Amino acid sequence: MDRPVAVLGSGSFGITIAKMLAKKSDVLIYTRRQENIDKINNEHTILGTELPKNIVADADLEKIARSCNVIFPIVPSASFRQVMQKIAPFVGPSHFIIHGTKGLDILERKNEFQSTRDLLMTMSQVITDETSVLRVGCIAGPNLAREILDGQPAAAVVASQFQEVIDVGKKLLSNEQFYVFGSNDILGVELSGAYKNIIAIAAGMLNGKGFGQNMQSILITRGLREMIILGKSLGATHMAFLGVAGIGDLIATCTSDNSRNYSFGKRLALGETQEDIINTSEVVEGVRTLGLVQKLSDELGLLLPITNVIHRVVFEGFTIEKAISFLMKIPPEEEQGFF
Repeated sequence: MDRPVAVLGSGSFGITIAKMLAKKSDVLIYTRRQENIDKINNEHTILGTELPKNIVADADLEKIARSCNVIFPIVPSASFRQVMQKIAPFVGPSHFIIHGTKGLDILERKNEFQSTRDLLMTMSQVITDETSVLRVGCIAGPNLAREILDGQPAAAVVASQFQEVIDVGKKLLSNEQFYVFGSNDILGVELSGAYKNIIAIAAGMLNGKGFGQNMQSILITRGLREMIILGKSLGATHMAFLGVAGIGDLIATCTSDNSRNYSFGKRLALGETQEDIINTSEVVEGVRTLGLVQKLSDELGLLLPITNVIHRVVFEGFTIEKAISFLMKIPPEEEQGFF
């Protein structure tokens, strides 16, 4: 704990985590871009955010891994495996890796007998698949970066199968404005963090079309049901979905313009093209997750009507008006036996 802590990634959430860690430790940030390294090291600022001087940027993963025992990877899910492959030669069982990436990964299908369920991985599974690190965890919850950077109170969950990972995460991240819960249900927490982005896209679409809180609340409620259905199909219990990382994060990302996924859906509903939105914002994780979950839904025959229809809007040119009409005509299931 007397060594620096590493953050892999210099996006908005990575910078947010780095600033919180800097209250208790020196921080090394990994970023490939020299302009980001120069701004952080020389100007002590990035993305319009002032940084303390004990945050230093570097592009040398070997140096970072040898200097730090605790590493927080916060990079897009599409590049997460590649980053783990790069750092793998320099990390081992003595390291702690606690990721903050809310997405899923899928291995390349090598034969027709491999199913999507067998190939789909959470980020913690990617870490253990690509490295020899044993003590793996994740951080999730209603963590809108802008609010945390503005000093507003917030909370998160550090989840891991190992209590020492939870304890380290709590010790490094907890402060007067940021409360950290612990959970051993890492699968449920990771699936919650990934799936809620799909529902947030749908929530943004509703807002962009002028719908109010009645429709938003219905969407969040039915979206939570879909999250639990997916989680149970992959072996998770329902408990994580009812906590801070589940319903807590779902509400935050479905109601705030500070959520990239919500903003994506809203801008799409207001007439912007998907390409223009993606080119003018940070990575929208929900788009990739939507494609992966739809594959799984098709394969397993899961009842995920919101996911199915939002997939048709984003990838198949289905209009949002038709999507809303379609969802309103689906016979509601009985709430009894929800779990």
